[in-house]
Amino acid sequence: MAACALRRGLLSGVSKYSRKHYHRILSVTDINISFEVYKPRLQCRACGLLGGVPQKRFMSNRPEGKILEPVGVFEAVKQHGKYETGQLFLHSVFGYRGIVLFPWHARLYDRDITPPVKPEPPGAHGSKEVKGKTHTYYQVLIDTRDCPHISQRSQTEAVTFLANHDDSRALYAIPGLDYVSHEDILPYNSAEQVPIQHELFERFLMYNPAKSPPFTPRDTLKAWQEKNHPWLELSDVHRETTENIRVTVIPFYMGMREAQNSHVYWWRYCIRLENLGSEVVQLRERHWRIFSLSGTLETVRGRGVVGREPVLSKEQPAFQYSSHVSLQAPSGHMWGTFRIERTDGSHFDVRIPPFSLESNKDDKAPPAGYTF
Repeated sequence: MAACALRRGLLSGVSKYSRKHYHRILSVTDINISFEVYKPRLQCRACGLLGGVPQKRFMSNRPEGKILEPVGVFEAVKQHGKYETGQLFLHSVFGYRGIVLFPWHARLYDRDITPPVKPEPPGAHGSKEVKGKTHTYYQVLIDTRDCPHISQRSQTEAVTFLANHDDSRALYAIPGLDYVSHEDILPYNSAEQVPIQHELFERFLMYNPAKSPPFTPRDTLKAWQEKNHPWLELSDVHRETTENIRVTVIPFYMGMREAQNSHVYWWRYCIRLENLGSEVVQLRERHWRIFSLSGTLETVRGRGVVGREPVLSKEQPAFQYSSHVSLQAPSGHMWGTFRIERTDGSHFDVRIPPFSLESNKDDKAPPAGYTF
């Protein structure tokens, strides 16, 4: 079972140099281990564990061979502005260690706080379009040591591409590459020159102690970002809450392939479900409606998502997964519902906010993947 950021990044005693603002971070590979809980200063949204001045120590059995490993020192969370390339962080929801590659500025369409201003898309009964607000997301690398412990994700990679050959259905993935919202970043610093284990870390970043953060982008990272910009760029984020279950959707255009004398357009979409309440619930069914510009309307219904029926509790309130969709038209819409079950056996439907599937206007070259 994966732990949240403050469980996987447990806090130890504060050094004399960081007692006012920062905390030592300890990484653990098993939550059945001794740890300390502190008064409020940093609070993990995933489970409510707090950081601050030492308050109370809780002990549990230490499994044979399990030890605490020092990771770094917490830094102040940025309420404004953005984190720079090379910033180390813990993910506040999924608990993994990562490093920022570069930021994206997305349009966030939040139906919970923004009044409706546009008519609903075709067939999307009960949902309305809203104005988008600029929000910062980051392209990051995930530490491969933490990947096996992220049980609230259906996969640890969030980026897939169309393969660069004639097979229009073939995909390849870059493991350990993720998109992270600004509020999910818990920044820290480390004295290690290679604090993140990932095959792309030293190809993308170099250690420079004169800089802050001390990891600066190599030319290979800049070239890779520029070449793959159309396939990596995060554009729109859609969010809506129903009965304390918040659904966030991020669609990505992947490109077009020719198949059987027709054009097939591909998108990937990333979905996060978050339980904002205290009641334990479980996702049981999905119900999608997919509208294509060609005039077709497809209905998809099935058990769970990506073969799983995740439980959302106060201890593990979030689940995230990615999937793909193709249309024989350059644009369309998707929307739908998730059927959620309570512990008493009753059900309710959670709305999936409608989102557009738009192809890039320009004819771009296929993604470059690992080629430098």
